[in-house]
Amino acid sequence: MYRSAIQSLYRWKDSKYRKPLIIEGARQVGKTWLMQEFGKQAYQYTIYINFDSNTQMAELFAADLNTSRLILGFELYAGHKIDVDNTLLIFDEVQEVPRALASLKYFYEDAPQYHIICAGSLLGIALHQGTSFPVGKVDFLKLYPLSFKEYLTAMGDGRFSDLLSSRDFSMITPFKQTFINHLKNYCYVGGMPEAVLHFSQNKDYNEVRIIQKRILEAYEHDFSKHAPNDIVPRIRMVWNSIPSQLAKENKKFIYGLVREGARAKDYETAILWLSDCGLIHKVSRVTKPNLPLKAYEDMKAFKLFLVDVGLLGCMSGLHQRTLLDGNDMFVEFKGALTEQYVLQQLITNPTLNIYYYTNDRGSCEIDFLIDNGAAITPLEVKAETNLRAKSLKTYREKYKPKIAIRTSMADQRKDDNLLNLPLYAIEDITAFL
Repeated sequence: MYRSAIQSLYRWKDSKYRKPLIIEGARQVGKTWLMQEFGKQAYQYTIYINFDSNTQMAELFAADLNTSRLILGFELYAGHKIDVDNTLLIFDEVQEVPRALASLKYFYEDAPQYHIICAGSLLGIALHQGTSFPVGKVDFLKLYPLSFKEYLTAMGDGRFSDLLSSRDFSMITPFKQTFINHLKNYCYVGGMPEAVLHFSQNKDYNEVRIIQKRILEAYEHDFSKHAPNDIVPRIRMVWNSIPSQLAKENKKFIYGLVREGARAKDYETAILWLSDCGLIHKVSRVTKPNLPLKAYEDMKAFKLFLVDVGLLGCMSGLHQRTLLDGNDMFVEFKGALTEQYVLQQLITNPTLNIYYYTNDRGSCEIDFLIDNGAAITPLEVKAETNLRAKSLKTYREKYKPKIAIRTSMADQRKDDNLLNLPLYAIEDITAFL
């Protein structure tokens, strides 16, 4: 399996400004595999330390955070001396020993020659609870489920992934049915590595669903095990409401759909917890499409998306035949799946800030506004080839963006400043901004 994030790890390794690296991401997106695979590829030796239920390591860090003493402890643990330039130190489930996180400051200041990568399933929670280490002493990398291009490679069609990267639509378009077929499967399988791996080997949709249900059960277990007891029921209610929230036409999160009479203050902490875990993505409304969009954020209006499109379909009980063959009863939710898919590709690019727009009357809604720091680009999402987009027309007439993008199953084409970009090519959107 290939993950594009491994290129970021090579850049980190070669940087003269290298700091200890923290990989953030939801449970089971492949953090452990990525760290170990990078160790195999880029280093002669790897010392892998899993802090989950590791009393030996907890005691090592409990005494003091002197880096020379800690390195000696790692050498005793590994059974050999550490070759500084050729050894990768991996701290996994590092949130289980908060002092290990705190030690990163001292490794950066006193022993920067060591190559250290950390990860943890609930690391976002640990960081936001005030676990001690100074900002500026570590690097961060976010890891998400496999993108569509990574999925193509995993399916043995890496050539088609490379073709998308070339953006040569004179070659891409004749093979559009191959991309569309893969895209339909991707919307069912999603990008969770275990589901993708098994589907690449067996093409068994039922097996994929079993794996997805198991992942969802693990998430539910995390709610009970790690969240404060008083907010666990609210976390569950928010989590379980997301498919129905996205099925609504405007997809704006409505507290009343969680529980009748619910108010924002009752569920804000639950939403923050899910976000810190990497299980949801919050996309806020902006009141005005001006740079920077952050300055015009409406804190009260937002959409919530799940970590993975396949998990969304699983939570919704979506049958593969409904998705792959098409079904009139499925029209509304097809839009939800398509927006989820698009958002999932967009967030893999850390240079993009993503919002959505509605005017005060609600007569104009743009699915996503993309702020790349230089310009604001409206993005309209269509599930099929129907290209009618009244809101996008209204927005273009009023704000006259340099370019507007509509993504759908239709072929790539450009009319004046309106670009139609196929859904299967949306991952490379930055090349067109």
